[in-house]
Amino acid sequence: MSSQASKDHQEGQRPPLLVDDHTVATVRESKILVLLRGLPGSGKSTLAKDIDQKYKDSSRIISADKYEIKPVIRSSSGGDYSKLDDELRSCFERREVSLVILDDTHHDRERLDELFDMANKYQFTVVVLEPKTPWRLDCAQLKDRNHWKLSLEELKNLRPTLEKDLLPLYFGWFLAKRDEDSLRKTSHEFLEQLQNLKTFKKRLQPYGYEDKHKLDLLKYFAKTPNILHCTAKFCDYGKALGSEEYGHLEAVKKGYSKGYTLHITALFATPRTVGAQVELTEDQLLLWPADAEKEVMPKDTFPRGSRAHITLGTANEVQDVQTGIDLLEFIKLQQSGREGENVGEFTGPVSGKISYYDNGMWMLNLSRKIEVKSIFSGYYGKPGVSIPLRGGKKGLLHQCQIL
Repeated sequence: MSSQASKDHQEGQRPPLLVDDHTVATVRESKILVLLRGLPGSGKSTLAKDIDQKYKDSSRIISADKYEIKPVIRSSSGGDYSKLDDELRSCFERREVSLVILDDTHHDRERLDELFDMANKYQFTVVVLEPKTPWRLDCAQLKDRNHWKLSLEELKNLRPTLEKDLLPLYFGWFLAKRDEDSLRKTSHEFLEQLQNLKTFKKRLQPYGYEDKHKLDLLKYFAKTPNILHCTAKFCDYGKALGSEEYGHLEAVKKGYSKGYTLHITALFATPRTVGAQVELTEDQLLLWPADAEKEVMPKDTFPRGSRAHITLGTANEVQDVQTGIDLLEFIKLQQSGREGENVGEFTGPVSGKISYYDNGMWMLNLSRKIEVKSIFSGYYGKPGVSIPLRGGKKGLLHQCQIL
């Protein structure tokens, strides 16, 4: 292997947040919790130091070794992690720390669930990384490499908990904090302009209102995702059809933890949801499942990526997954030749042509695309409370309140 080929191979073994300039810039504008996962001696601490060195002005390493937490098969209940968790919460609450690196084996699912809940509470996107060292699962070598002096038998007991991929509830693009805040503000401006539109005030019935003075769209769409994101693949922690195959795709492996710029072409509102239409690039479409549109509308045919969206808010008792279905309803009408009734132009920070499609469906085609930075990762926490969709859809749809 030539020196250049060797260098390229080594770079390919390192996560994008260490080697890709666009990703580095995106991470610096995000709130990220990196969970390093693997057997003792596999190279986690070295990887943690590399990441910390890259982001030393805004990162913090928290190590289980510092608190003498021995990596053994155990329940996460008890007081072992109390001091570590105090330090973790302190990092989450400090604005100057935007990248937290947690160095532990992370083999215990109960413990992981606690961390996922904590990260979600403080609106940190989780990135799970494992060392790519050749000996990472070789217990014979790890016996001599781990400073805990774990025996071969102890390492073999730990290995099964770390051999299987840790699949999320769903994969997706999670917005950088700065762009997320900006998009939330844009969403509010869109809704305020919409509710002040004369033609909108005359068509309130689909929203369950007759009096134009009583409808406040910001309150109507009060439910918003904790972290704005564009879902790519629903996995249900590996239980959903095709999720393991998706996780093993080369594009997914290469794209994981990588920074991407998403392009928003339109904002839309229906009596159920308010969202942003996302136009995926060729690189992003490699991460988009071929059956994503068929999952929710099996009888219709759409161009790949048509369902790509960011949920900005939902009405009471409406699941976030409904946003993508509403977007496909717009596209279905457009495919049939119905472009909607042009009712005017929005001006100011949110500008473009506003159209009405009947049944309370409004779409603003933006005069200029909105670009938002994002990190491709997974949501590993608990799903939201299941609420049946209108029409009584079952299965995948009624499980995905947070999508």
